[in-house]
Amino acid sequence: MNGDILIAGIVLGSLYAIVALGYTMVYGIIELINFAHGDVFTFGAFLAIPTISGTTVFGWHWPGLITQTGTPAVAQSIIGIGVAMVVSAIICACLGVVIERVAYRPLRNAPRLAPLITAIGVSLIIENLLYQWQGGYSIPFPTTITFSSYSLTFSLFGHQFLSNTSITNAQLLVIVAAVAMMIGLDLFVNRTTMGKAMRAVAQDREAASMMGINVDRIISLTFFVGSFLAGAGSILYGIEQVNIGYDTGFALGLFAFTAAVLGGIGNIRGAAVGGLLIGIISEYVDYLGNGLGTDWYDTVVFSILVLILVFRPAGLFGTATAEKV
Repeated sequence: MNGDILIAGIVLGSLYAIVALGYTMVYGIIELINFAHGDVFTFGAFLAIPTISGTTVFGWHWPGLITQTGTPAVAQSIIGIGVAMVVSAIICACLGVVIERVAYRPLRNAPRLAPLITAIGVSLIIENLLYQWQGGYSIPFPTTITFSSYSLTFSLFGHQFLSNTSITNAQLLVIVAAVAMMIGLDLFVNRTTMGKAMRAVAQDREAASMMGINVDRIISLTFFVGSFLAGAGSILYGIEQVNIGYDTGFALGLFAFTAAVLGGIGNIRGAAVGGLLIGIISEYVDYLGNGLGTDWYDTVVFSILVLILVFRPAGLFGTATAEKV
């Protein structure tokens, strides 16, 4: 495999994994596919634009954190990206909690079709609000860093492979930040008291409630954490992919959902691995398709989704469980 394609696949897969984590967390807790999650991701990217490049609100001008008239300094880039990620993550996290409280909680004991349709409706509402805000065209994400590339050579047992592979500082930033977020989430879920409570609610909601766990609070926490990661990850997407559209989250969400199913929806580590696999497959198939003059990655990725659902519904790392009632 071409080394540049592999790096591009890992970068794209890291972004898919961040979004897939939100899908798999919510499904693991309340068995709901939160179709609005991808649109929350887009909202986070749109929030970052005025934070980074500046805006005017009620006659007061916010200058922005990173200059758009020249080459941003390294310190300015680090501070700007960090602040933008925090702002978008917190606001998206609060939006996720509001969505759960207003749209999903009243339907928690309703037939499964009702919350599913509601999730699609919430997605369309957010998508249309984003359309009214930024218009129906893609807009450029503000310049946050000066792009430069580095050459890599991988060796194994004295043999070189993937020689002359290049990676940009933006790609490196995405990979490092995404891995850090995935590791942080894994530690939170498996090593903290709140994480243990989340796993208890996912395993048996009624028993967890009898043991004194506030189920509603844990479900809200799940939406908070998942949307927090989406908000932070949206900045990485903007840095790497450059353009953001009102429907970016819809397409990204479909691929991330496929990644979650591939890894085993409800399994956090499986979602991370599934995201990386889908990203690498997408880039490699896109590379081959361009050579043939046709884009095939949509067909291949969603064919994988169908095959997984037919032959291994639990995914690569999931386990078959009895349906909760």
